[in-house]
Amino acid sequence: MYSTVAVSGYRSLRDVRLPLGRLTVVTGANGTGKSSVYRALRLLADCGAGRVVGSLAREGGLESALWAGPETLGGARRGYDVEGTVRRGRVSLLLGVGSTEGELSYLVDLGIPVQHGSAFDRDPEVKREAVWSGPVMRPSTLVARRKHHSVELRDDAGRWARAPVSAPAWSSMLTEVVDPLAAPELWAVREALRSWRFYDGFRVDAGSPARRPQVGTRTWALSDDGSDLAAALQTVREDSRSAMDDAVADAFDGARLEVDVTEGLFDVRLHQPGMLRPLRSAELSDGTLRYLLWLAALLTPVPPRLMALNEPETSLHPSLVAPLARLVAAASRRTQVVLVTHSEPLLEALAEAMGTGLDALREEEEADVGPAPGEVADLRLVELTKDLGETQVVGQGLLSTPRWEWGTR
Repeated sequence: MYSTVAVSGYRSLRDVRLPLGRLTVVTGANGTGKSSVYRALRLLADCGAGRVVGSLAREGGLESALWAGPETLGGARRGYDVEGTVRRGRVSLLLGVGSTEGELSYLVDLGIPVQHGSAFDRDPEVKREAVWSGPVMRPSTLVARRKHHSVELRDDAGRWARAPVSAPAWSSMLTEVVDPLAAPELWAVREALRSWRFYDGFRVDAGSPARRPQVGTRTWALSDDGSDLAAALQTVREDSRSAMDDAVADAFDGARLEVDVTEGLFDVRLHQPGMLRPLRSAELSDGTLRYLLWLAALLTPVPPRLMALNEPETSLHPSLVAPLARLVAAASRRTQVVLVTHSEPLLEALAEAMGTGLDALREEEEADVGPAPGEVADLRLVELTKDLGETQVVGQGLLSTPRWEWGTR
């Protein structure tokens, strides 16, 4: 399991280390960096899919994604204007995910390229990567490392050997060295990152794909736009009929869901007590349709290594918040879930669904006693705040900050 996410030099995240649980809830006021944490997770997943450079380009390039404050906090003093300073260190965006003992961890160091007069001189480059065993990187735990184009793998005798292929500056070693026999650790990290799923809200307007009948095939994972909702629900139904029926009845007071298949087109039908006919997906309210989308995502028969949800409570009626929390809690028993929200009712419902209270959880998180390196709790509450533009974790002190080593270029 993953125990830590570390980010340095990304937007307001100058140097943030987040402890992860089976369910990690990231909360805080608007502008404290919740969305930056969510995007940083997506960038990590993009390393496994070979999309990280393109993703940064869509964010406006490395210049737009870098830490927006002064290089040192001496350039920011309370009560005075923030002053820029001459940069002395390297331009660097660092992302990493640490795992429990016996599992593999990964970091990537992105920077600006050497200028060659190319039209692509603004593209970020992968400067350095590392894969190691356990939560903290040490020389003895490294199993693969990359510096610029050179990739080295540790052999059975513990010696470093150069990989048969080099890695171009625009690509991760995870997507270049893909031999599961010669480099099983890189293959395992790549497949794990590629399995991550992200759900950042769903379109539920009249023209949304989820409202139209669609050609359906067996669907183990709901797409991020929800276009295969009916097929995903039918896949869940055939894998675990009782789980889906119970979740629908829990949320909609005894309602029953079925999927209609006509000439290969799949559509949702919701039977509700007191109504003479079922409602099709095009007729469902925005909140009802959105809840069914979350149901399809969270009841997936093939869970990923990690699932990230961004403000799932959006447009849901308050009566659906508690059923949603129970769905999330159940999903966290099968996969790790990172949920971003600023909804206090959802926080309370999640704490209750996980068998605790919100006040007790906050007291536990604010105590300056952190878990042992690599330890994973069932539920972690990460509250973000800002100080002089820098995102910080509320209550995180010397003992409670997860241990992390970035290494050097």
